[in-house]
Amino acid sequence: MASVEVSNVRKSFGSFEVIHGVSIRVEDGEFVILVGPSGCGKSTLLRMVAGLESITSGELRIDGRIVNDVPPKERDIAMVFQNYALYPQMTVAKNMSFSLELAKRPKDEIADKVNKAADILGLKPLLERYPRQLSGGQRQRVAMGRAIVRDPAVFLFDEPLSNLDAKLRVQMRAEIKALQQRLASTTIYVTHDQIEAMTMADKIVVLHDGEVEQIGTPLDLYDSPANLFVAGFIGSPAMNFISGRLEGGERPTLVTASGLKIPLAAAPPVGAGSEIVMGVRPEHVTLGGPLAIPAHVMVVEPTGYETQVIARLAGQDIVCVFRERLNDRPGDSIALTLEGPLHFFDAQTGHALAAN
Repeated sequence: MASVEVSNVRKSFGSFEVIHGVSIRVEDGEFVILVGPSGCGKSTLLRMVAGLESITSGELRIDGRIVNDVPPKERDIAMVFQNYALYPQMTVAKNMSFSLELAKRPKDEIADKVNKAADILGLKPLLERYPRQLSGGQRQRVAMGRAIVRDPAVFLFDEPLSNLDAKLRVQMRAEIKALQQRLASTTIYVTHDQIEAMTMADKIVVLHDGEVEQIGTPLDLYDSPANLFVAGFIGSPAMNFISGRLEGGERPTLVTASGLKIPLAAAPPVGAGSEIVMGVRPEHVTLGGPLAIPAHVMVVEPTGYETQVIARLAGQDIVCVFRERLNDRPGDSIALTLEGPLHFFDAQTGHALAAN
């Protein structure tokens, strides 16, 4: 396996720059996920690592070697695509062995590698089938097997689960993570689904408009988002944001545009009168309590083990997640406490402010 280092990489299509000086280091054996909304540049960045897109400027190193101008076949990488890209006229075994046959590897070695990969992925009974005879999840396993037999230094995944249904995506998430841990492979994985990123990655790179917003472990990003974008992107349901003016005194208070005063158990280290944005995750909103503020129920969504409520507070809708089963209906009044941990951001820059 090998490390991957992206140093101040830029990518332009004509005069339009889509990647703006991105720097990322992927350690040997690490599972790194590039996540962000559509159009943020994550797939373009992955394709540059693969050698499928040229680099306008900056350096890309694989295992310490600069590979900017090295063709894809000489980079010792294997890529799993969103659409599987299987040869329909070939059996599963043939799809998996084809790259090794092109490389003129010995037949015994090819058979051994295909059988080992098939064992790992549970494909042994399917080796003589054709792609049209497989389910979506089975086809994705074949695509992964085709990558495994090459024994590459780096595995690249480009939104491999996008074409699967919700239940199968959950199953395949666990299988890919288990496979990566078993192989101890250096892996770069692209997705727009932050749940995939949170559940699978050793390290997450959050991209937005061709720039890195934050790099860290899943829980680092969840507990300490660097700015409003990361705070709103990581977490499902998303973090609630309430804008207002900070007032000091015996207990700090956030005064919203509607005039509602929200008492705060903690406050950022900025002066009274500062315009800030407070963030609170849906699961950190509780019912009742001495600091409760009035709200109105707009929507109640029971899911079984928890109840999701959309409530109108300070003139805006916020999402709350309760473990209790509620009897409230739309239009009812409830009292909510923004229990925290609370997050604070500068209203102008969007940067996080540490709470005292």
